[in-house]
Amino acid sequence: MSEQRTRPVVYAVWLIIASVIGWFAAFQLTVEKFVLLENPTDALACDVSPFIQCSKNLGSWQGEIFGFPNPLLGLTGWMAPLVLGVAILAGARFPRWFWAVFGAGITFAFGLVCWLIGQSLYAPNLGVLCPWCMVTWAVTIPTFFATMLHLTRNGTFTRNEKAQERAGSLMQWVPLATVLAYAVIIMMAQLQGLDFLGEMARILF
Repeated sequence: MSEQRTRPVVYAVWLIIASVIGWFAAFQLTVEKFVLLENPTDALACDVSPFIQCSKNLGSWQGEIFGFPNPLLGLTGWMAPLVLGVAILAGARFPRWFWAVFGAGITFAFGLVCWLIGQSLYAPNLGVLCPWCMVTWAVTIPTFFATMLHLTRNGTFTRNEKAQERAGSLMQWVPLATVLAYAVIIMMAQLQGLDFLGEMARILF
């Protein structure tokens, strides 16, 4: 299933949707970071309960592991899949090396998200879930799954046509894989004593 023979419209649309959502979450976190810097003792708008809040995450060393606030990574990083999605819909074609670089970037984002999830749940100085961080997790996870499959089906990872066709057929299972990943995160939070489901029910109802 060569990239030259098919245009991945659904994948492109998802990249645009995920980018808009991810960028908005990063923007909200950036605004909250400014508020926290100006008023360190005040509660933030995203501090909805002792277990679901942004303050601890934004004020921790995990919140700026590269020497600057993590949301800045989102503000810049989400531009890449947004531009790529639009370009694909416009009919642009990209060489194998370009897709490899893009895949490396998405893999880095996924790895960072997994690390931050672990830190949020298990680090002694955290133990909370950040609402806008969870929005970022929610779009990064399926973007990673879809991108890995797309890079297989378009020939970036392999020239084997059977493997490419199999990857193409597996694309329909990305939503299910994503739901299962969400379920694992929720289960991890529950096991850590963070009553995520109970807290969400209380907030919503």
